[in-house]
Amino acid sequence: MTVTDSAPATAPVPPLAARTTAIGGSAVREILAVTARPEVINFAGGLPAPELFDVEGIAAAFRDVLAEEPQRALQYSTTEGEPRLRAALAERTSVRGLVTAADDLLVTIGSQQALSLLATALLEPGDTVLVESPCYLAALQAFAFAGARVVAVPGDDDGIDPDALDALVIRERPKLLYTVPTFQNPTGRTLTGERRAAVARVAARRGLWIVEDDPYGELRFEGERVPWIASHDGAGDRTVLLGSFSKVMAPGLRLGWLRAPAALRRACAVAKQAADLHTPTVNQLAAARYLADRDLDAHVARVAGVYRERRDAMLAGIGDALPAGSTWTRPEGGMFLWARLPDSYDTAALLPRVVEQDVAYVPGAPFYAGEPDPATLRLCFVTQTPEEIGEGLRRLGRGLRG
Repeated sequence: MTVTDSAPATAPVPPLAARTTAIGGSAVREILAVTARPEVINFAGGLPAPELFDVEGIAAAFRDVLAEEPQRALQYSTTEGEPRLRAALAERTSVRGLVTAADDLLVTIGSQQALSLLATALLEPGDTVLVESPCYLAALQAFAFAGARVVAVPGDDDGIDPDALDALVIRERPKLLYTVPTFQNPTGRTLTGERRAAVARVAARRGLWIVEDDPYGELRFEGERVPWIASHDGAGDRTVLLGSFSKVMAPGLRLGWLRAPAALRRACAVAKQAADLHTPTVNQLAAARYLADRDLDAHVARVAGVYRERRDAMLAGIGDALPAGSTWTRPEGGMFLWARLPDSYDTAALLPRVVEQDVAYVPGAPFYAGEPDPATLRLCFVTQTPEEIGEGLRRLGRGLRG
């Protein structure tokens, strides 16, 4: 009898990797699927306002690139990224206070890919990662897929507490700290300049990588720009700065970048070669052409002006929508407002009742690495007009009151 003869007619296929079943999907994307009906006023998404995209400018950039250098635009590219785009990004970064050369940068498919590359390059299963509390949800997913142990750093309205960070680094011996210090997702808060300097000192004194994610920093409505952590003394050789065009140009381009010390950047490039070889050439060249021909800063200023009006509309109506005793943030920029209801409320349990009123939010619990706070929720204020925001908040109030 042969092995083939004794085998069952149809054997089961091997199972999926354990990490694919142990780690859940994005709570935000699951809610968006449920609330896709056009009548729903959706505060759940983290999408920039599509009517504000510079469609004409981006289309012109693609047309010019394909007309003038089609063979290059449609060909493979280097893993590190197109030289013209890297040079333009380096100049923008340098102008904003962090001297940068083109060779300091790796172009990625959105800054989300940068997180995955860093997890591959830095983390072994069981390594500890420190994060904010609450934290950007997709970062928690990326670190979990790498098999990391994720620990939250205590903080307050000014961001993570440097003294608590110092104590956790001593106790937990983490590989890295991940932070969105400016207009954070999900809270909208901004880490103060004093605390940024203190975080840099902790990293230098204790031996720690800092991953500084900055997708929202250019969307400032008021107040003064706070320098990057990467620009502080002692942080230069251990801070990775992530950037993205998703919130300031268009997310469909899927263009991000990381600025990192040479050895880590090379490791990320090797990881990217294994993942996708390179970021799409035509998108990179079109973005470089857009930066050369258009005024991105002026476009971002127009977008931020509209977003400020929408934030103000949400702030004007949220007090009437939420139960007495609720608190909420007042972001100086970005896309998100974070609210906390009284202790007796569970925003996940309340969401179906709220959706019946044709409005949606994201419950706060999935954003926590540690013990979640069920009374919290995130509201995105950029994708609706002020009038729609006002109506959405009235619906939210009816849903929460039941």
